[in-house]
Amino acid sequence: MVSPRTEITLELTPQARVDVINVSERITEQFGDILSRFQKVFYYSYHTTAGYFDQSFCRRLNHSRDSLQAFVQSFQKLFPPNANYQHDQLHLRSELSEEQRRQEPRNADSHLTFIGSGLRNGVTYRHCSKTPVYFVDLDGISGATKRRRQTTIIGYTEEELVDKTEVGIPLSSHPVDSVNLKDSRLGLFDQLHELLAHYEIVNGRIDISLAPNERHAGLTVNEYETLLMKHDLAEVLRNPLRFMAEKGKHMLRDPRAIPVKAKNYAKYDMVQVVNEFLDALGLSESLLERIINKFQSVPAARFLGVKRSLSLLVSQKGHEGRGCIVQGEYQSPILVQWKKAPAQTRILKIAFIRFR
Repeated sequence: MVSPRTEITLELTPQARVDVINVSERITEQFGDILSRFQKVFYYSYHTTAGYFDQSFCRRLNHSRDSLQAFVQSFQKLFPPNANYQHDQLHLRSELSEEQRRQEPRNADSHLTFIGSGLRNGVTYRHCSKTPVYFVDLDGISGATKRRRQTTIIGYTEEELVDKTEVGIPLSSHPVDSVNLKDSRLGLFDQLHELLAHYEIVNGRIDISLAPNERHAGLTVNEYETLLMKHDLAEVLRNPLRFMAEKGKHMLRDPRAIPVKAKNYAKYDMVQVVNEFLDALGLSESLLERIINKFQSVPAARFLGVKRSLSLLVSQKGHEGRGCIVQGEYQSPILVQWKKAPAQTRILKIAFIRFR
């Protein structure tokens, strides 16, 4: 009997700090045409600085590796390496040992780029053997060390919506806030695992999305490190030009002018960033002025690619026939907001999907 689905895991070695790796090509090299008989494929990354773009977005870029690389690298202007990120002030990271501080990469820019560019930990593609699928790594080399990355790929033909529910997530009174949905005090993951066991889902995914009427909020999967979430990401949501302004080449020539002119310099540099967006996306130049005006007049997350949904992998592999949520060591689903929620609560819709 032919199996209704196939699950494989690839190990990838990036060749540059920012690397766009053709996963389809690697699958064919190692496993042949193992996915050819499936209609859908779920791709999952276990990392907080490496993942996938939605299939629809890649289609807009003609599934071009060069266009994806250019799009991602344009975010390095917004979040330049070695800016004044709190996450990279390793002496402030009380959770790290002295040995860990010596090895920990200074990679806040990669985390912010992952969130801001709209990269995802898990994506579902309609399978097409002629179309490449790319794994995008934003922090593939740390010093002289090439990282070892893993990605799981599940081919299947049908998916069954088993159940839907919704939960309320409490937030603070602060307009800019973030919540780790895996925090045991919320009890959300306990609830999700109870429902997985109840419905006997051993292979599938859990889709979590903001309710349609929720505004000024988004969802991502990343490292929930306090300095990164409560300081660096919060600064970006308040002022998207903050870190680009700090590293602006013009300010280095006139450091006394930074307090007064930083915003103007950042706007100047923003033109270059938007031009790179236009080149990567193949958009009309007539959009340039509208995009810049939009960026300056609305919250950062409206311009950035902060998503309204995320997907979690459910697998029985290594769990003796029980379906469990599978995540990387540092991954957490995170709810962020940039405007205070009514009644300090956000409503999430949750769907349980079984792969067949």
